[in-house]
Amino acid sequence: MEKYIPRRPMLMSPAYKDYLWGGTRLNDEFAKNIDSDIVAETWECSTHPDGPSIINSGEFKGMSLVQFLKIFPECLGTHPRKICPDTLPVLIKFIDAKKDLSVQVHPDDEYARTHENGQLGKTEMWYVLSATKQAKLVYGFHHDIKKEELYAHLDDGTIENYLQKVPIKKDDVFLINSGTVHAIGAGALIAEIQESSNLTYRLYDYNRVGKDGKKRELHVEKAMDVANLKAIENPRQPMRVLRYKKGWASELLARCKYFQTERIILNTETTHEMVDFQTDETSFQVFLCLGGCGTIIGDDFSLSIFKGDCIFIPAGSVAFKIHGNAQMLKVSC
Repeated sequence: MEKYIPRRPMLMSPAYKDYLWGGTRLNDEFAKNIDSDIVAETWECSTHPDGPSIINSGEFKGMSLVQFLKIFPECLGTHPRKICPDTLPVLIKFIDAKKDLSVQVHPDDEYARTHENGQLGKTEMWYVLSATKQAKLVYGFHHDIKKEELYAHLDDGTIENYLQKVPIKKDDVFLINSGTVHAIGAGALIAEIQESSNLTYRLYDYNRVGKDGKKRELHVEKAMDVANLKAIENPRQPMRVLRYKKGWASELLARCKYFQTERIILNTETTHEMVDFQTDETSFQVFLCLGGCGTIIGDDFSLSIFKGDCIFIPAGSVAFKIHGNAQMLKVSC
């Protein structure tokens, strides 16, 4: 008998992190209803062991995405980034930076495999949802710097003078390749798409202390191993072209060997028609709703989506329609 493969879109429920730099906006503005005074990150679509997502609709409600993909690995698709049969190759987050994040760097896949027990490295992209007038990000160094110089600046606390700080605003896009020294600055609310990894090497953390009253751990030696110490050009916003169709528009935000991210602007309220969607066998897709609301409608199901919701769509999905007025990110591999 042919194996049953579920093909309907599924609402996800996130894991969360209460890192000391986080705020309250994900609860206040995205209705996450998480029982914590601080919600720094929500891991919206994740099979990472440090924060797996839970299915929150349909016949598999209450099951982790990890368990689901172990049973139905076909739902990942046939794409070349399928790193193992039951593991999502990406991790999708919301990040609320009330305070500055640490200055950090991520390893590439090769270094992570060799030095971190076969884990993945991390290339990531940020889409800025909102930012205060003062908000900035750290993106590499102003000029080439030698390891011994960097050690000295870390020791005497002058490292911030040598970091390239870039003002940011709503709707900006940044691709952060592994090896790039970086940090999200205070006042930024961001959607992040990244490799499925939680490897972060802290280079500098403003001498902050954690919940235990001790300074947070740094990973200077590993950071030095993987960091790009060459000057990096001030990042420019990529050329973006909106492509219009009846009831919706889309634009490519980022494409790399790990993932592709598009922004979808849905507005069927004036067309009186619904937009048709369906994934092929190549890749799953993830919809991350950034604002507005809508309804996903199939032959025998419907699913309401609101600001902050995340929808996992299996590869080879059933045909479905979307109606509403919303902005979303669409992620695939």
